[in-house]
This record gives sequence, structure tokens and C-alpha cells, in this order.
Amino acid sequence: MIFRRKNSVNISEYKTKQGMNIGILIFILILLYLIVTIVTYATSKRISTYEVRRGSIVKDNSFTGLILRQEKTVYAEADGYISYFRNENSKVKAGSNVYAVSTEIQNTETAADTQSPSLSEDMQKNLNLKTQNFNENFDPQKFSAVYTLKNDVTEALRDASNQSKMVQLESLAALNSSNIHVYQSANDGILVRNIDGYEDLTEASLKPSDFDRTSYNSVRLEDQGRIQAGDAVYKLVTSEEWYAYIELDENQAKELSETTSIKTRIDKDNEALWADFSVLQLDGRYYGKLLFDNSMIRYAKDRFLNIELILEQESGLKIPKSALIEKEFYVVPAEYMTSSESGTSQGFLFKEEGEKVFRTAEIYQITEEGEVYLNPGDFTQNTFLAHPESGESFPLKEKKSLRGVYSINKGYTVFRQVAILCENEDYYIVDEGMNYSLSNYDHIVLDGSMVEGSEVVFQ
Repeated sequence: MIFRRKNSVNISEYKTKQGMNIGILIFILILLYLIVTIVTYATSKRISTYEVRRGSIVKDNSFTGLILRQEKTVYAEADGYISYFRNENSKVKAGSNVYAVSTEIQNTETAADTQSPSLSEDMQKNLNLKTQNFNENFDPQKFSAVYTLKNDVTEALRDASNQSKMVQLESLAALNSSNIHVYQSANDGILVRNIDGYEDLTEASLKPSDFDRTSYNSVRLEDQGRIQAGDAVYKLVTSEEWYAYIELDENQAKELSETTSIKTRIDKDNEALWADFSVLQLDGRYYGKLLFDNSMIRYAKDRFLNIELILEQESGLKIPKSALIEKEFYVVPAEYMTSSESGTSQGFLFKEEGEKVFRTAEIYQITEEGEVYLNPGDFTQNTFLAHPESGESFPLKEKKSLRGVYSINKGYTVFRQVAILCENEDYYIVDEGMNYSLSNYDHIVLDGSMVEGSEVVFQ
């Protein structure tokens, strides 16, 4: 019997090995990088920097000034309707016509309004010259020049208007001499047509209620108004000197007690004026007295002015207060400084294992008293210096503090001392000319308390 062998085939199933997906790997790496970056940013110190620039600080104080001046009130001698020969703030001479009183209203105001005042050739040339000078020298930082030009133009137009008005009123008075009575000025001065009851106030009678502007009332004396004999018709300011009084507390009075002259700024027109200054004490209260000897006509109508006292103005390098720190330094007598054998560098002789070894050291300040400031971080404890001549030992032990900031021009923090000249609420002005200090455009740490010396800072 013949048996046939059956050929059997075993088929095994193998799992194919999958290749690495490079895209997934890159994604994972990027994700890990982002996570590390976010965690590092969230946990790291945020160091802000500041670029040092030249600047200035003006320290001022604002006050309400009560204005007193030599002013004489003139009263009407008859009943009737008043007509003024001159506009307010006009200069009048003794003996010149100031006002007229008539039995009926005169039409000088209407006539003056319908005719534009004509300027003489000299006036026009003068205004053209002032306008040209203003255009050529205008500085946006000195806006008070605008008010100066405005006052010059206003004064020229007022003079022209006065001349026109005087001619008309004099003509009417000549035609109606029986009904119009003309009155002259007894003194030279500036014509003011406001009455406020402060005309007789004196320095000796000052009291706090005089500075209360809420109860202040001023009466305007109108042209062509009805008056009675004995009514006030105008004031005449007879002196170029005028006084501003300000209220002071005790601390301010002490601070200003030795001040004899002071720079001020008048808020009304931003004009800067110098004044003689003194402190008064009346009935237990303190007042500042400012004496001005010019610009009276600008403020002849004003009883109160907002005045800024410019107490301090310094220029230098401007740094934020937050950048300032105090750092301790070793103090070494300057006589311990010496030069290397080649004479190219300065340093000190250090005692190390009984030997004198010359090493350079970074110097942060040398005072006029002969003290050298060295950074403690550059030395180990129990370091001794040797005198270059006598060999006497000096231990690095005594410390003193310096005020300064951290410069980061080199990518790491370097202490730079500063000398403060002036300050306000947010900034210091520091001396630019000091050795071992700052220069214009240096970069410093905005908050000096956040870093240490020689710390790497990425800007």
C-alpha cells in the first residue's frame, strides 16, 4: 500500500515594526520647550531697565496770592451819566481828562465801536518788529512769549482806541459845555474800573478771612452808567511796586525764613518773575510777603493770583527713585594704594602667607578725606593690606555705605555711586561729573533692590 506524504505549510503572522514618526517627535520637543520657557518666565525675576538721560527738576509750591498795591479810589462830584475818556488799564497823567459827567447818555461807545481804531505809522512799525521777533524766536517751551505779544498788541490797540474816544468825547464836551462836566486826574497812574472793598486793606490788618475767595466780590464800573455824587468812579494805581501775600504753615515759614529773593511763576499767563521775599508773623499766623517791582500793569485788575514759588531747580542726570540703593564698602586709607612694578596699574599690597602680593582692585570712590572705597565681594574674610613703605598691616574691616544704582551696560550689574542734587516725588537729579558714576544714556536697573552685584541681566 502506497502512502502519499502530504506537504503541509505553516504560515506564521509577524507584526511589522512601525517607523518613528518624526513629526510627533518635533511636536513633543517644541511642547517641552514651551513648557520650560513658560515655567522659567513665571518663576524668574522680571528686571526692568531704565535709560539715564539729562534732565531737570523744578520744585515748586502753589499758593493763592492776595495782591495789595498803592491804589487811590476817586469819587464822583456830581450826579449824572459817566463817560470815560480812557479804557481800563490805560496809563493816565496828572491833569489829563479821565471822565465826564453829563445829564444824558453820550454815544461815544457806539461811535467808537463802529470805527476801527487807526494805528500811527510808528505804532505799526513797532508791532511789526515785535511780531517778526516773536516768529523768529518762538520756543514752544516758553509759551509766556505768546502772552507778552498779546499784551503788546492789546496795549497798542487800546492806545489807539483811547485817542479816538478822547477826540469824540472832547468834541461833545465842547459843544455841550453846560451839560457835560469833565474831570481830570490828580496823579499819574494806571486806570482801573473795579471796586472790591480791599482798597484800604493794609499788611498790618491781614487775617485769614481776607484770603477766602468764595466771599470775594468785585464791582465793575461801567461806561455810560448812572452815578450819584460820592460814588466810586475809578481807581488809580500809583506805583509800579506791588505786593503778593501768601498763607504759610509753620514748617513752610521755617523753610523759607532765610529766603530773601525767590523766583515765581504766575499761573494766569505763565510769566516767570523774581520777587523780594520775607516771612511775616501776624496774630500767631505766618504769611509770605512777595515784593514785585515790574509787570504791575499786567495784573492791575487782579486781587488774587495763583502763584508758584520755584524753590529749587537743578539739572543733571535724571534717575527714578526706585533705582537707588545703599551698598556697604570697605574703607581703606589712600596711603595704602600703590602701583605695580611696571607702573601701569594701581592697586594694593595684600598679605598672603607672610608674603606681600600686589593685586589690582576696583575702586568705587576716593574722597577728599583720603578714603578709598572697595567692594567687600572682591575679598575674602580676614584680608590684610600692607603699607607700601612701612609694611604696616591694615585689616579690611571698617565699612561705610554709598548711595548708588546698578549699571547694566556690560550685561551684568555694576554698582555706580551717585550724588543727589535735587528730587521730587518720583525722580532724583544726580551729578553728571562725578568719577565712578553714571553718564548720559547709561542703562540701569529700574528697581535696584531686585538684583545683587555682578548679577547677569538680560535686557
